[in-house]
Amino acid sequence: MIVADTNVIAYLLLPTPFSDSVDTLYRIDPVWAAPSLWKSEFRNILTLYLRKGLITLEKALRIQENAELIMINNEFDVPSPHILALVNESKCSSYDCEFVALAHQLNTPLITQDNKLLKEFPSIAISISEFLDRKS
Repeated sequence: MIVADTNVIAYLLLPTPFSDSVDTLYRIDPVWAAPSLWKSEFRNILTLYLRKGLITLEKALRIQENAELIMINNEFDVPSPHILALVNESKCSSYDCEFVALAHQLNTPLITQDNKLLKEFPSIAISISEFLDRKS
């Protein structure tokens, strides 16, 4: 199991430069967890794609449904004290710290391409390529 940040989930379902790597990541470890917040963040990504005319509403709905199926039973509420403690010791947003707190809670890595998370939490946050390098 890994904790996947919302962008990593998006890379799996939308065409991006990271899609091939994330496909490999998903084959290696198909059990992904995230804080409940991921759904709202994911809808914001789909909103951007919709507004730029990159996808239709019907496609956005299918992608959202697929994402929810992938994440089913692996969405978690994270205690506020832990999140705020992480916010206090870093320069990351509370949104980002939800993913870090969950990774701590589950004792599993947080896979992210977010440079701030990678810098602020090097003991738990790991890039896609680094994770794949460790698994090969």
